[in-house]
Amino acid sequence: MSKNFTDLLSQVSKCDKKKLSVAVAQDKAVLEAVKAAKERDIADAILVGDEAKIIEIGESLGMNMADYTIINEPDNIAASLKAVKLVHDGEADMYMKGLIDTKNFLKSVLDKDCGLRTGKPLSHVAVFELPGFDRLLFLADVAFIPYPTLEDKANIINYAVDVAHACGVECPKVAPLAAVEVVNPKMPATVEAAELTRMNEEGEITGCIVDGPLSMDIALYKEAAEEKGALGRKVAGDADVLLFPDIHAGNLVYKAIVHMVDMQNGCILTGTKAPVILTSRSDTFETKVNSIALAAVVAENLKNK
Repeated sequence: MSKNFTDLLSQVSKCDKKKLSVAVAQDKAVLEAVKAAKERDIADAILVGDEAKIIEIGESLGMNMADYTIINEPDNIAASLKAVKLVHDGEADMYMKGLIDTKNFLKSVLDKDCGLRTGKPLSHVAVFELPGFDRLLFLADVAFIPYPTLEDKANIINYAVDVAHACGVECPKVAPLAAVEVVNPKMPATVEAAELTRMNEEGEITGCIVDGPLSMDIALYKEAAEEKGALGRKVAGDADVLLFPDIHAGNLVYKAIVHMVDMQNGCILTGTKAPVILTSRSDTFETKVNSIALAAVVAENLKNK
């Protein structure tokens, strides 16, 4: 089981080397991560975009451009479609955003002819290595579904559980979070958390243990669970997956961790036929590399399934 990103990188080294397709690859920060991914044996890359600019940036970073396949397509929209088609056709294992706006990148992901759509909603899974925790934490959804329905939440759990399985967590413990740990009919998040727990107990959600509603302190800290008399809860103090009631809660926690904690993280987009790496320009170099590594183990898990 991967308890941190060092373990995850070690796990990647045991997989077949993956191939990464990058849309509009003339992006210095992305090419730095692509270079590191190759040097660390995480993945080779196919770079789609303006060839002259890709080579210029790559050489400035000390990349041996002969080691990379470059597909020249100066038009950003066309480049994204060519890049995603490589993954759609099985010529690459994962898809990464380069110097293209998120809206058009997602249009390529969802293209009906060459994209990676599955008919299910997309969701974002963030994975954190945090001080004081002996395991990776999986957070969902912090970026995509503003107000998830009960069905959406079941899908989000399934996606996050698949990512956790890929990271070696055999039976992840899932905490549907709320402000309180008891069902209150006036607080819909608690009602839906209890329903998700029932769905898990009755075999509608599998591969994990779901127990909610739980407040975040009880989900993560046994001391808090003991103080509140909740040690008997199946996930108390031991959650692997934090399911947020809406995007506001998820995004606030995500950004608080990123900006206030000494941590490492990686993120991927799920609900697609292959892992999608949608990092922000503000993400660190290590976050981009960790996201590629995370996508690699998820791609390996998908192949084995």
